[in-house]
Order: sequence, then C-alpha cells, then structure tokens
Amino acid sequence: MKIGQISVFIENESGRLFEVTDLLGKNNINIRALSLADTSDFGILRLIVNDPDRAYTLLKENDFTVGRTEVLAIEVPDDPGGLAGVLGVLSENSLNVEYMYALVETSSDCAVMIFRFDETDKAIEVLKGAGYTLMEGKKIYEI
Repeated sequence: MKIGQISVFIENESGRLFEVTDLLGKNNINIRALSLADTSDFGILRLIVNDPDRAYTLLKENDFTVGRTEVLAIEVPDDPGGLAGVLGVLSENSLNVEYMYALVETSSDCAVMIFRFDETDKAIEVLKGAGYTLMEGKKIYEI
C-alpha cells in the first residue's frame, strides 16, 4: 500500500541532476516517477524507482544526501473534476497533502498520482473508505 520514495538533496548546479540519473541508470535502476522542487541553492529530487532499497544504498555510497519517505499511489479518475473529488474527500477528513506529483503511467481509466500526507495511515483508511484504489508498491515498481 505504501510506496517507498527516495529524496535526494542536490546543489542547484549544472550537472548535479545528471550525476544522480546517470548513477541510477548505469546501475539498472529505472525511474518510474519524479518531482524536482528547487530553491536558489538546493533542490529536492523525489524519485519512485523500481528498486528503492538499492537506489538508496547506491546514492548514499556515492556521497549524496538521501532520505526515504513513504507515499501513496492513488488512482485518480482521469476526467474533469477527478482530482478535485479525491482532494474533496481528503479535505472533508482534515487530511493535509504535503505534496503530490503525477506518474506518467495510467491504470485502467484513471491517472495515477503520488501523494505525501502528514497522516498516511489515516489517508489510507479514508481513501479506501471512499472507494479509491491505492496501488501496491510492487505494481508501481514494475511499471
């Protein structure tokens, strides 16, 4: 249910993003989804990869500042108002979305979005109760 996400803190300099993706690629780690948020000095690269444990270890061994967090992959109806429906359920239950980003892949007639919550277990309960599908990590890693 919960998906392992890797966060890499990188200097906002030319070539740093390449170094991360090149290292992962040369070690046969495939990026399934990513989000890059930046400030003037640093960026946070959030990654969903096919082998999060190995990616974490590999990045640590190569002196990157790396963290791990748990996120949810939620099927969101791929039609006007689909995302608003999910966010409405979360709002009604006082759940805060810390951040979210989209996965390129779709599942059935739905888009797949990655969500980070401050109360992940409550979010799982609320979303399942509202009939939303949460994707298993194994399925996301194998996309």
